[in-house]
Amino acid sequence: MDEIMVWIARHAKYVPEGLVRAVFDAAAQVTWLCHPASVRQLERNLAHVTSDSAQGDGITGQSACHVMPPKGTAAYRRLRTLSRQAMRSYFAYFAEAMTVAGRSRQQLLTRTRGAGYGLKPLMAWCREHHSSAPLAMGHQGNWDYAGLWGGEHGAPVVTVAEQLTNAQLLDTFMQIREELGIHIMLAGSGHVTQRLERRLVQSPCLVPLLADRDLGSHGEFVQAFGSMIRVARGPAVLALQTGLPLYVVNMYRERLHGARRKTAGCGYGYVLQVRGPVLVDHDLATMDHDQAIHELTQAWVDMWSEGIREHPQDWHMMQPIFLEDLDMNRLKGVPDAVRDLRHAMDDASRNSDDADSSSQDEVNRTQ
Repeated sequence: MDEIMVWIARHAKYVPEGLVRAVFDAAAQVTWLCHPASVRQLERNLAHVTSDSAQGDGITGQSACHVMPPKGTAAYRRLRTLSRQAMRSYFAYFAEAMTVAGRSRQQLLTRTRGAGYGLKPLMAWCREHHSSAPLAMGHQGNWDYAGLWGGEHGAPVVTVAEQLTNAQLLDTFMQIREELGIHIMLAGSGHVTQRLERRLVQSPCLVPLLADRDLGSHGEFVQAFGSMIRVARGPAVLALQTGLPLYVVNMYRERLHGARRKTAGCGYGYVLQVRGPVLVDHDLATMDHDQAIHELTQAWVDMWSEGIREHPQDWHMMQPIFLEDLDMNRLKGVPDAVRDLRHAMDDASRNSDDADSSSQDEVNRTQ
């Protein structure tokens, strides 16, 4: 599969984009129908976002019990429809990533537009103040399109990419992104955070970081959707260390029409919805470092969660992320309070299962 992706990416000018999109859309539909573990996990994640408990404040041990609606119910059918949309969105990204090198700059820029209450202050910060900003992003949309748009309308883009086991695949997509004007630092290449800090203060740039999941020992547990998730500390660390404003970007698909559709050469584009800024005020700058990181992280996650609730179909999270889904035996550096909360969730789930079983037994006896 990797070899096919590399070949398409390197010959994108000669491969019809519509054909690639159609093939990947068909693959998305088949994968969704087969309902493998990855799709089931996607549905659990989406169920958290759309459940009633996700709309409230705070967390209780009961908040995550039976987050999945029973099969055969209207709620379950709605969830399945939502996961189908999410799979099509996810596979559309791969089709776009492999054909981006064959599209003109004008086509790609036309496919993306900025929006949100944070857009105007972010653009003013970059253009008028000639300054930099870290950005927190999630597994949404198309990061290549986002990087190109940010470099064109804001400031040069510098970001971090994960190492891939397939060196040829990594080199191919790094080259494509460099051609789009996106400078890549590889995770694990040494002192990445310090290098990003220096880059932020030396000259204007945007540093978007994919931050909605980090299960490493340095991840930060925060509240989200009536539960807890562990996210990357990077955006908060960069903001705190540099004093720069932190912005949050959600990305979702939209249907294109008229002249924009014709120029873009496709039927769908993206909206970059900017929220923020999250400012490093005097209180944050003078409080305990770890507490300040937590406060900043919770602030951007709250903003990011709003965007996920509005457009859950474009959240491509197919791995366990919520506390009740995590393998606690494999996680390191988990605070005692978080472990206690997980125990409370497990106890509440068992009690709920016992109550359901007792109710069913009572029904059976009366029949």
